[in-house]
Amino acid sequence: MYMPPPFNSRDPAVAARLMRAHPFASLVTTDDDAFPFVTHLPMHLQTEGAEDGRFVLLGHVARPNPQWRHLAQRPRALVTFVGPHAYLSPSVYPDLAHVPTWNYLAVHCQVTARLLDHEDATAKDALLKSLIGDHEPAYAAQWRAMEPELAHQLLKGIAAFELTVTDWQCKLKLNQHRPESHAALHAAYAAGTPDERALAGWIQDLGMVPGPQGEA
Repeated sequence: MYMPPPFNSRDPAVAARLMRAHPFASLVTTDDDAFPFVTHLPMHLQTEGAEDGRFVLLGHVARPNPQWRHLAQRPRALVTFVGPHAYLSPSVYPDLAHVPTWNYLAVHCQVTARLLDHEDATAKDALLKSLIGDHEPAYAAQWRAMEPELAHQLLKGIAAFELTVTDWQCKLKLNQHRPESHAALHAAYAAGTPDERALAGWIQDLGMVPGPQGEA
């Protein structure tokens, strides 16, 4: 993606934080006509190696979804994560020579896919348990107690994959290059929508405004 230097974060911990907080990703492959094909789905970021930038993502699609076949034939793909985003009003500047824009956080991952064999119920079961652990740990007991034949049928209905990230970009577009706007921008976002309040937190975490005790 287009990456002006002020918005380019190469901190893997920041990228991992964003992916974990906003796991509903877009998986982009190409179909047999070389046209982009997109599935929106939750991804699980493996813990091991993540803080060092060695990202591995786990996910699955319904077996009727042709995208798993795309991955089998063309393993290289793109996964995108979008975090909080919000309108940026020119009113945050002390002068009028500015225009509206949009602030947002995003991570793009180039990946190489490995399909988990459709007969390998153990691997797919582990993948589902990872997603359950991310989103509803209390459901794990119900999944474990399910009749084995029913669980087997459900596992047969998905195509699971492991995506090794070969390169990644993390974009934090928060008007870092315009320090004269930071105080007003933070104040406006802090009093706004949930996305705006989340961006206000990032603005503070990045040291663009003083912390609660006057810390940068």
